[in-house]
Amino acid sequence: MDQQHFPVASLGSFDYVVFIGMLLISVGIGIYYKFTGGQQRSTSEYLMADHSMGVWPVAFSLMASFASAITLLGLSSEIYTYGTQFMAINIAYVIGTPISAFVFLPVFYRLKLTSIYEYLEQRYNRSIRIMASATFMAQMIFYIAIVLYAPALAFSAVTGISKWVSIISVGTVCTLYCTLGGIKAVIWTDVFQSLLMFFAMFIIIVKGTIDVGGVHEVYRRANLGSRLEFTNFDMNPTTRHTIWNLVIGGTFMFISVYGVNQTQVQRLLTVRTLRQSQMALFISWILVSLLSFTTAATGLVIYANFWKADPLKCGIIKKSDQLLPYYAVSQLAEYPGLPGMIIAGIFSGSLSTVSSFVNSFSAVTLEDYIKPILMKRGRTITISEVFITKLLVFFYGCLFVMLTYLVDKMAGLLQASLTVFGVIGGPLLMLFIVGICFSRTNAIGAMTGFIVSLFIGLWIGFGSLLYGKKPIPLETSNQLCTNMTVFPNLSIESEWSHSSIYDLSYMWFAALSCTIGIIVTIVISWCANNQHELNVKPKLDKLLMVKLLVNDRQQNPTIQIDDNDDCKTKATN
Repeated sequence: MDQQHFPVASLGSFDYVVFIGMLLISVGIGIYYKFTGGQQRSTSEYLMADHSMGVWPVAFSLMASFASAITLLGLSSEIYTYGTQFMAINIAYVIGTPISAFVFLPVFYRLKLTSIYEYLEQRYNRSIRIMASATFMAQMIFYIAIVLYAPALAFSAVTGISKWVSIISVGTVCTLYCTLGGIKAVIWTDVFQSLLMFFAMFIIIVKGTIDVGGVHEVYRRANLGSRLEFTNFDMNPTTRHTIWNLVIGGTFMFISVYGVNQTQVQRLLTVRTLRQSQMALFISWILVSLLSFTTAATGLVIYANFWKADPLKCGIIKKSDQLLPYYAVSQLAEYPGLPGMIIAGIFSGSLSTVSSFVNSFSAVTLEDYIKPILMKRGRTITISEVFITKLLVFFYGCLFVMLTYLVDKMAGLLQASLTVFGVIGGPLLMLFIVGICFSRTNAIGAMTGFIVSLFIGLWIGFGSLLYGKKPIPLETSNQLCTNMTVFPNLSIESEWSHSSIYDLSYMWFAALSCTIGIIVTIVISWCANNQHELNVKPKLDKLLMVKLLVNDRQQNPTIQIDDNDDCKTKATN
C-alpha cells in the first residue's frame, strides 16, 4: 500500500474484539478436546478420532481443509480481475467426487490405514511408499506457506500491521489447538471457521449489492465490464481458462486433492462406516461448490462497487489479492465489528487449512518414518506415541511459519496454489491410479513413471513461472480516483509473438503429468515382464483379507488367522 499518498485503513476496537474472540474460541475447542473422550491416550484417538466422528463435521472439515483463505482472497480476486470463466471448474467437482468416493476411498477404508502411503508399500514396495510420502510433504509445505501468507497479506493491507505479526499469531494459535486437541479439535474448529467464512462472504454480498442499487445493477456493471463469461470453448491449450482445461484438468486436480491426499483421506477415515465416509465426501462437494459460487458473487459485487475507481489503478493497493480486505474496511467501517468479522473469516480459512495439514504431517511422519525405522532396528517406541505425535505437531507448526517468507515473491494466490497441486499432485495421483486400476503394473514401472511424471510436472511448472506468458487482466477504470496518484495496471504484460510449452495453461499440469506417468508405468511394466507381476493384485487382495480378518477377530475371538501365504481361516471349538 502506498502509504505516502493514502492513509492506512484501521480496524476499530469492536473489530479487534471479534477477531480475538475467533482466536480464543479456536484455542478453547482444542482445550476442550484435550480433556474429554479418551483424553488422547492413543494415537487412534489423537489422529483418527477413534472413528467416531459424524458425517456433517467431517464434510465441513473436508471443505475447509482446502477451500481456505486462498479461496476467499484468490477466487474473489480472480473473478474481479479476469471474469467468471473459472467457475466452470465446478463441473469437474461433479465428475471427481464419485470417482474419489467409489474408486479410491473403498480401498483406503478397507485397509484401515493411518497413512495412505502404506498402500503403496503393500502394492509395490517400501521405496515407492517413502518416495510418495516425501513428495506429499514437500508439496504441502509449499501450499501451507501460501495459506499462511494469505491472511497476513489481508491484515497488513487493511491495518498496516506487519505481515510477520499476523503470520506468527495465526501459526501460534493453530499450533496450540492442534497440539492440545488432536484431530477432533481440528475437525470441530474447521466447522466453526467454515461458518465464519460463509458469514463473512454473505455480509459483503448483501451490503455491496444494496450499495450499488440491487442485483440488477451488479449484473449490469459486470456485463459492461466483460466479467461474465462461462462458455469459452477455445481449443488452444495455452488459453488460461477454458471449458476444456477447467473440466478435464480440474477433474484430475480435484481427485488428487479429495481422492488420494493424506489430509482429506485421514478425515474421511474418522467416521464409522464406508457409507458414512462416502456421504461426507458428497456433502463436502456441495459445500465446496456453495463456497465457490458465494466467493465468486463476492468478487462481482466488489467489482460493481469499484466499477469506476479500481483500487489497483488508483494506487491504493498493490496486489489484487488485497481487494477483499480493502473493501471490508473501506465500505463497512460504519458498522463496528463487521470489518473484524470479515478479517476473522479470512483468518479462519487459513487456520482450518494449516491445522489440517499439521495433523496429517504428524501422522505421516509417525507411520511412514519413525515406526518403520525403529522396527527395522528391532526396537519399539519406549515413550508414548501420542507424546511423539504432539511433538511432531508442534515442530511442523513452527516450520510452516518459518517458510512463509518464500510466498511474498509469488503472483496471484489462487494460481500459485493450483500450480503446486498440479505439478506435484498429478504424479502422486498417477501412483494410486496405476496401483488400483492396473493390476499388471509393477514396482519398476511405477517408480519410473512417477519420476518421469514428476520431472515433467516440475519442469513445465517452474518453466511457466519463469518464462511463461503472464495473464492479461480485463480493463478497469480509474475515472473516480480523486486526490489520488494513479498507477498503471502493473499486471498487464506486453504482447507475445510466439507460444512455447511454458505457455501451457496451469490447469493442464495435473492432467498432463498424470497421463504421461500412467503411460510410462504401463510400458515399463510390460517391458520388465517380471514373472511376479501377475500376482501383485492377488497378493494385495490377501493383505486386504488378513486385515479384514483381524478386524473381524476383534469382534469374534473364534476366528483365527494362519500366518502362511494362503491366508486361510479356521474356527475353533
